[in-house]
Amino acid sequence: MRRWVMLGLGTAAQTAACAFVYGVPYLADELRGREGLTLTQVGVLVACPTVGLVLALYGWGAAADRWGERVVIAVGLAGAAGALAGAAWGAHGMVALGALLALAGAAGASVYSASGRLVMGWFGKEQRGLAMGIRQTSTPLGMGVAALAMPPLATSHGLVGAFGFLAVVCGVIAVLIALFAADPVRPRAVAAQPAPNPYRGSSLLWRIHGSAALLVIPQFTAGAFALVLLVDVRGWSPVHAGQLIAVAQGLGAVSRILVGRWSDRVGSRLRPMRQLAVVTGVVVGATAVGTAFPSPLTPVLLVAAIAVTSSTNGLSFTSTAEHAGPAWSGRALGVHNTGQNLTAAVVPPVMAALISATAYWPGFALAAAATCASAGLIPLRGAVPAADAPEGRRTIPA
Repeated sequence: MRRWVMLGLGTAAQTAACAFVYGVPYLADELRGREGLTLTQVGVLVACPTVGLVLALYGWGAAADRWGERVVIAVGLAGAAGALAGAAWGAHGMVALGALLALAGAAGASVYSASGRLVMGWFGKEQRGLAMGIRQTSTPLGMGVAALAMPPLATSHGLVGAFGFLAVVCGVIAVLIALFAADPVRPRAVAAQPAPNPYRGSSLLWRIHGSAALLVIPQFTAGAFALVLLVDVRGWSPVHAGQLIAVAQGLGAVSRILVGRWSDRVGSRLRPMRQLAVVTGVVVGATAVGTAFPSPLTPVLLVAAIAVTSSTNGLSFTSTAEHAGPAWSGRALGVHNTGQNLTAAVVPPVMAALISATAYWPGFALAAAATCASAGLIPLRGAVPAADAPEGRRTIPA
């Protein structure tokens, strides 16, 4: 029972972090309207939390490996709450707002590096896919919370209401983590002697990191621009568009749980990941066509794209932690998160510039091409995960 409580706390912490790191796109209409920013300027602000996140991920991962998950998550979320409070009540101008959002992202990086490690430590290999799938629902859930809450709060109370809400959520969960979370027991062998570097002699982890980073491109293209696309192309209100996106993110959350359970049953994380990458490429390609020729089918395709692009995330995280082993999982997840979030930081401004210069469909077409490249990079034959292999036994991937 206790491990499920830890899973719930880790998922809640990650959901809160995702809500503010990826929630800025849902303020796009407010930022373009009352604040008078261009779409490209909004894209820069969207990237600010992710930039801070990328710069801090590995450091937080090393801290989790050394001092444990509970302290790292609680301290980081508390820092994020403070930065978001500053964004709500103390920011004046785009530069100040961007700096505070980057600071919040850097503090929230603690959750990205440590909460996955927390979950992996409490579950055996037979349930890791399901557990990490549940934990990874935090990304679409966080986006869904932001899509539901941010547009109406911004409409009624401006940026103060939107960022103030996020600050309160992060502060409350930081307190819950500090009071109730518990670090998993580390194996004696891990604590007694340094473990070998899992990156030496094998490209498997790097290929997982690279393929997962490429899969971020379609996920964040769909997630960041669905709202403004519906407003600009289909004439929807921001609130109604946010509600539809929340439904899509909910479907994405469900897909991560089902995919995690599927990987437990087939005993593989990487084969399902490649199969889903192929499906994602087809769906995102169809969405590009749907944005080139807008119709009532366009919102349906956007929902499908948001849902399916979320499905593989838990598989890549689980595989990374398993192959890195308990002694290296914090740092490996930090590296993994760095690649994904560096990509996530680049996607909004680059896609915004491309869309502004052309139209929405070229952005989605580029995202589909990146998905196809990811499918070819995912390794199918790999090492016995370090988390499960007997001491000294590792095979080198083909």
